Amino acid sequence: ALPRSARYALDGRGGDHREAHNVYGLEMARAGYEGLRRLRPDERPFLLSRSGWAGTQRYGGTWADGVSEGWPGLRASLSLVLGLGLCGVPYSGPDVTGSGGGASDGVSPELFLRRYQLAAWLPLFRTRAGTGPGPHEPWEFGPDVAEYARVALAERERLRPYFTTLARLARMTGAPYVRPVWWGTPEDRALRDCEDAFLLGDSLLVAPVLTPGADRRAVRLPRGRWYDTATGRAYEGPGQVLLDAPPSRVPVLARAGAVLPVRGEEGGPVLEVWAPAAGRTGGGLVVRDTGDGWEPAEIERYQSRLVDGRVVVERVTDDGTAEAGLPVRVRGL
Repeated sequence: ALPRSARYALDGRGGDHREAHNVYGLEMARAGYEGLRRLRPDERPFLLSRSGWAGTQRYGGTWADGVSEGWPGLRASLSLVLGLGLCGVPYSGPDVTGSGGGASDGVSPELFLRRYQLAAWLPLFRTRAGTGPGPHEPWEFGPDVAEYARVALAERERLRPYFTTLARLARMTGAPYVRPVWWGTPEDRALRDCEDAFLLGDSLLVAPVLTPGADRRAVRLPRGRWYDTATGRAYEGPGQVLLDAPPSRVPVLARAGAVLPVRGEEGGPVLEVWAPAAGRTGGGLVVRDTGDGWEPAEIERYQSRLVDGRVVVERVTDDGTAEAGLPVRVRGL
């Protein structure tokens, strides 16, 4: 909002607002972060900034706002989250609102639900009352939307240990939570052309519904075996499959051999393991939640393999392998 004639020092060489506005956003995020640290030095600050520059990820994340309205905006918000992750900002996501659909009474129940389901699989997941008319909360769109939103939220909470692990790994390695499907095989042209699905970490492939009226959708698979997490059916990649996408959920596939930390019925962490293919091994990383302070985190490594038709899960240590030490739930056999 500042005039272009506004002047900045820019390390002594001078310049106007056209050159400095991105640095201005970055320094605002830095100032907010440092101010919070002074107020509460024992807690790790976290900021959400609407603007910034390379380095903003040091202070928190951003939300994918300002995209086009309606269904095109849903696809654009996914592209924005993927792009931010590749540019070094791993924590982002769109707001879920009941406005911005272009209709006089706000968005349709279907568009709101598909927005909600997409956001539930992204790093930043929050609802927000929009500025337009019409309903804004899941229950205001009717009992079906409310129930399907509850299912998406419950799955998000079940996967919280996995999101915690991805957050820690993003800080340690720079790898974003949300990755393009070509992440492991950038030479695969078919995967590079896929813009309507994404990997969540190494273990899950999420295929959100981005078009109205769809109850099935094609999904492009990377190489290897993938399990439909809803049905348990296995598919072999590379290739394309057609999966059910009813209003109650979006297609999500798990990589064979994946070891994911999830929340068990008692609230503690459980290892959810998807059976590896015969003759192959799998694995996964787990980083426990150490709270909101500055405590260091430890990366735990696990491997999975088939032994006489039984899935064996072990923890990998510097001295070899040991028992997993956590409850194990096997899926996909």
